[in-house]
Amino acid sequence: WASSFGSQPDPVLTPPYCYKPHQQLMRHHWVHRRRQDGKCKQCGKSFQQRFTFQSKEIIAISCSWCKAAYHNKISCFMMQQIEEQCLLGVHAGIIVPPSWIIKLPKKGTFKSSLRKKSRNKSSMKRKSKGGVKEIIDVQRPFIIKPIPSPLLKPLLVFINPKSGGNQGGKLLHKFCWLLNPRQVFDLSNGGPKLGLDLYKKVPNLRVLVCGGDGTAGWILSAIDALNLPAPPPVAILPLGTGNDLARTLNWGGGYTDEPISKILCNVEDGQVVQLDRWDLLVEPNAGVTDHDPIEEEVKDKLPLDVFNNYFSLGADAHVALEFHESREANPEKFNSRFRNKMFYAGAGGRDMLKRSWRGFSEHIRLICDGVDFTQKIVDMKLHSLLFLNIPRYSSGTLPWGNPNASGFEPQKQDDGYLEVVGFTYSSLATLQIGGHGERLTQCREVILTTEKPIPMQVDGEPCRLSPSIIRIKLRNQMNMIMKPKRRGSVPIANDPPSVPERLRIQVSRISMRDYEQLNYDKDKLRAASVPVGIIVVENSANLEEVRLHINRLQQDMVRSTDHLDMSGSSISNKWCFLDSTTAERFFRIDRAQENLHYITDISSEDLYILDPDMALKGRTNNNIESQLDKNTGLVRENYEPTRNLVFTFSMPVTPPKSPRLDGRQIPRPESTENLLSPPNQPGSNNSSEPGSPNVPAASSAKPFHFTTTGDRPKPLSPTDKMMIDASKRGDLQKLMDLYNTGNVDLLCTDQYGMTALHHAARFGHKEIVKFLIKNAPPVILDMVDYEKGQTALHKAAWYQRRTICCVLVEAKACLTRKDCQGNTPRMQALRADDRDLAAYLESQEHFQMVVSEDQETAV
Repeated sequence: WASSFGSQPDPVLTPPYCYKPHQQLMRHHWVHRRRQDGKCKQCGKSFQQRFTFQSKEIIAISCSWCKAAYHNKISCFMMQQIEEQCLLGVHAGIIVPPSWIIKLPKKGTFKSSLRKKSRNKSSMKRKSKGGVKEIIDVQRPFIIKPIPSPLLKPLLVFINPKSGGNQGGKLLHKFCWLLNPRQVFDLSNGGPKLGLDLYKKVPNLRVLVCGGDGTAGWILSAIDALNLPAPPPVAILPLGTGNDLARTLNWGGGYTDEPISKILCNVEDGQVVQLDRWDLLVEPNAGVTDHDPIEEEVKDKLPLDVFNNYFSLGADAHVALEFHESREANPEKFNSRFRNKMFYAGAGGRDMLKRSWRGFSEHIRLICDGVDFTQKIVDMKLHSLLFLNIPRYSSGTLPWGNPNASGFEPQKQDDGYLEVVGFTYSSLATLQIGGHGERLTQCREVILTTEKPIPMQVDGEPCRLSPSIIRIKLRNQMNMIMKPKRRGSVPIANDPPSVPERLRIQVSRISMRDYEQLNYDKDKLRAASVPVGIIVVENSANLEEVRLHINRLQQDMVRSTDHLDMSGSSISNKWCFLDSTTAERFFRIDRAQENLHYITDISSEDLYILDPDMALKGRTNNNIESQLDKNTGLVRENYEPTRNLVFTFSMPVTPPKSPRLDGRQIPRPESTENLLSPPNQPGSNNSSEPGSPNVPAASSAKPFHFTTTGDRPKPLSPTDKMMIDASKRGDLQKLMDLYNTGNVDLLCTDQYGMTALHHAARFGHKEIVKFLIKNAPPVILDMVDYEKGQTALHKAAWYQRRTICCVLVEAKACLTRKDCQGNTPRMQALRADDRDLAAYLESQEHFQMVVSEDQETAV
C-alpha cells in the first residue's frame, strides 16, 4: 500500500563511512500511501478510504518512523517538511535509531576490513554427536554502535511464530511496522543467539519475548550463556496456553488482541524485578541395581537442567507425559485448545479412579536443607510432589495459597527459596476451584532420591526418569519486567531514573610486530598483548576522553617505576586505539577520528592499544631478574600458596558466629572479578589510583599518618622496590625469591604510602595477599596510605575483591577504620554498588564489636 517518496537511502541501515555519532539529526522517511487510517496531522480531518481497485490515487504522505500522516495536498503537506527532523514518534524511547545500525560491506570488497577466507577452510563445524552441522561463523549484515543515553531503553523483540497458533506470525509484521525491523527477530530463523550477540553492548537494553513460558526460558538460558556483565531485563507477551510465568509478572495468560502500542508502553514503563533460576543436577541412583521392567521409554536425564517455574513428579507429571506421548504419536488429533483440555481432564480422571500412584511415597526420599521429609510424605499419602519457584502453576492455579500458619512465608519469585508442595488426588482436583496443596517446607537446597522410574516434568517438559539422585540448588537470578498496574493512565511504579553507567576496564597494549604478524588471528593477538592497567570511565565516553585516562595511567606508571629501567614498558606518544569488536580482525582508529567513536564501539572485554615503539615482550622482566641474580644468591624453596593457611568462610554467605542479616536474604554468587565490571561503578580522576574516590583538597594537602609508623619512610631500597612491583604484577614467585633473601621489608611503602598488601588487594592478586598476611607482621593489615588514609581492606572493598575481603577480615583487619573522607570499608563497598559485599562487611563489623566488648568485659 505504500511507495517510497522520491530517491531516499535505506532508512534502516547506515553505511559504515557515514557513522558520525555527533550528528544525530534524523529526517523523516516520507512514504506515499493509497490507503491511510487516522487523521491528518495538519487539518485534523480523516483520510478518505478507497478500495485500491477503484483508484490508484495517492491520498496521504506519512513518515514510516514517527507515523505522522498528512493529506497529499499543498495546504496540508509543504515541501519544507521533507527536511524536518524526525523524533521517532511515541515510541522514541525504545526504537533503535537507524544511525546506530552500521551496514557492513561484503567480504572481499574494497571497503571491507574482513579477511577473505580460503576456500579450503570450511565455515561449518561438525558436532561430536549425531553428525549435525552448525554454522559457527556467520557473516553479520550489520553491527550496532549505540550512543548511550539515560533517556533511552532500546527494545529487542524475539517472536516465536509457532506459539499460539498463527498469532506469532501476525505479531511479527506489527512489531516491524511500529519499531525498527532490525530490532525484531524471528526465533524460527536461527534462534536468539545472533540478536543477543549483536545488541549485547547496548546500554539500558530491554528484551520482549513473544511466546510461551518455554520460549521465555529459552531466551533466559541464551542470555545466561553469554555471561553479560549486566543482563537485560526480559518482558513476556504470552501466546498460547499456560503462561504461568507471564501471569506471575502481570502480563496475563494469553494475548487477546491488545493494541501493540500499549504493550510497548508497558514494556518501557515496567518495573525490573528478579527471578530465581534453579539448577537440576541428576546422577544415577547406584543403590538401585534392578527395577520393575516397564514398556515405556525411560530417560537417564531430564529434558532441562535449569528451571524457572516448577519441577514436579508423580501423578500430575504422569498426565502431562501421557498427553505429550499421545500428541507425538497423533499430532493431528491435538490441534484444538478445547480438545487438549478435555484430554487432560480425562487422563486425570482415569488416574484418580485407578489410583495409579498410591505407592508413590514409598519410592522416594526427600531431604530439604538437611531435614528429612520422607516420613511426612508417607504419613500424608501423597501422590505428587511439586517444587515451585513462582506462585502460579497449571494455567494460573495457586498451589501454595496464602499461608497463615506460623513457619510459612508468602511466596516470592526472588527470595532464593523453593516452595515444596505435596498433592493427593483430592487436592489436585480442587486446584482449579481455588484450593491448594499440602505445604511441606520452604528451602534453599533439595536432595531427592527415587528408587523406581517416575514421570517428571520441568517447566512443562515431561519425561520418565530412571532411578536417580536429583540435587536442586539456586543457579542465579535474572532480570524480568513486571507489567505496571495503572490507575487510569498514570503508572504507579516505574524504574528509578537512569544514571550514566561506568566501566572498569583493563587496558592492554600490542606491539607493531605482533600486530603485523597476528593481525588476522584475534585470539593469538589477545594472548600477545601486555596489560597496562585499569581505567574507570563512563560508558558514553568517546575515545578522546579515554585517551586522557590512559595518559594519566601512564604517568602513574612512570612515577611508580622510576627506580627501575622500565623504558621498554612505558607507552610511547605514537600509540593509537585498536577496534577489537567490529570486524573479524583488529584494525586501527585514526587519532583524528577518535571523537567519532565511543569506548563501547571498539571494546567488549579489554581495551587494546597499538604501541609502535613497544619493546619485545619479556625484556623488562629479564632485566630485573638478571639484576637481582647478580646482587644476591637466591635459595628457592618449595612453597604452596595454600599450605598451612586454611580459611573457613564462604562469600557472600554470612560467616558463622556472626549475626544473621535476614532469614530470607539471597546471597549473590561470587563474581569472577572481571576487569570489565558491572555498570554504575563510581570512579574519579585520581592520579594515583584510577576509579578510587577523590579526597577533598583540605584533606589531600595534609598527609594522613598511621599512628605507629611515624613520618614518611626513607627512599626504598632496590629490593623493596622490586617487591612492590611484584605485588602489583601478581608475580608470586618473584615475591618469594625476594623474601628468601632476607633483604626485603614487607612493611615498606611507596611514595603514596601504599604497602605491597595495598597493591595486591587493588589488583586482585589473592595468593600475594595470603603470602603477605602469613609472613608480614600483623600491623600491615591496618596500615594506611598517605593520600586517602585507606587500608588494604578499603581498596579491596572499592574494587569488589570479595575473596580478598574475606581473607583480610579473617586475618583480623579493622572494619571500622575510616579514611580521610570518613568512609569505612563497608561504605566503600556501598559506593561501588556491591550491596552483598557491604552486607557481609556490616555483619562482620557487628561481630568485631561484640568480640571487642566481650574482651573488655573479661579484662
